[in-house]
Amino acid sequence: MNNQTTPPILEAKSHDEDSVFKPENLLREARRQKSLDHGSLPNCCILDPDGDILNWLQMQGMSQRSPHWSCYHTALYEFEFDGHRLGIIGQAVGAPFAVLLAEQLFASSCSLIISMTSAGQISEALKPPCFVLIDKALRDEGTSYHYLAPSTYSLADPGMLALLNGCFDDLNFAVVAGASWTTDAPYRETQTAIDAARAKGVLAVEMEAAALYAFSQAQNKPVLCFAHVTNQMAQNGDDFEKGEADGALDALAVISAAYRALQA
Repeated sequence: MNNQTTPPILEAKSHDEDSVFKPENLLREARRQKSLDHGSLPNCCILDPDGDILNWLQMQGMSQRSPHWSCYHTALYEFEFDGHRLGIIGQAVGAPFAVLLAEQLFASSCSLIISMTSAGQISEALKPPCFVLIDKALRDEGTSYHYLAPSTYSLADPGMLALLNGCFDDLNFAVVAGASWTTDAPYRETQTAIDAARAKGVLAVEMEAAALYAFSQAQNKPVLCFAHVTNQMAQNGDDFEKGEADGALDALAVISAAYRALQA
């Protein structure tokens, strides 16, 4: 029986110490092996865990694969929307993978990441499908603890949040700000865990925001996370419906409004 009181994930952490393994170095070797130029990416790149936004863009013939993205694991696509040149990576599911990509995107000239993840309903006040601007995320995953000392939440940058005041008012649907619960075990969303998150005022459950915000805080990199609340954890039929175009147009409208406000 192991009697240690400190779990290994909290041991040997020196949050101010540089990593030996750096994203810049990995990307350098990937460019060498793939014979890629060191070109620039769009200023703003989207993480699209479900892949529905990217699928819609590809079906419309609106996206082109970036020739400069040297990641070993993914393809980055570029597209124009509402006057913005944006990048997007699909299927960026889960905290470790999302932060791996965030590290590499910022090392590749990106200057803002917006995550648009699907999420399960926690607050009974929500009516899916709907959007949540995540202002803080409950740290029930592992990645964030490699970037920040233990705490209950990872926080969005308050300065960025202030710039978004009123920016969604012209949309024909609501975007509400609030807390999410980030888990890395979606099939362990027990009633006990759900009730505990609900008691904390959490609106939705997803898999990336706490880690992305911890990375953002630790590395001083701008990251903004949205939850597209689409389901009630498949407890009933007709769940996971996002609406027209699998929710891609509404999600892009949210992203565009936020990016415009942050640019201004």
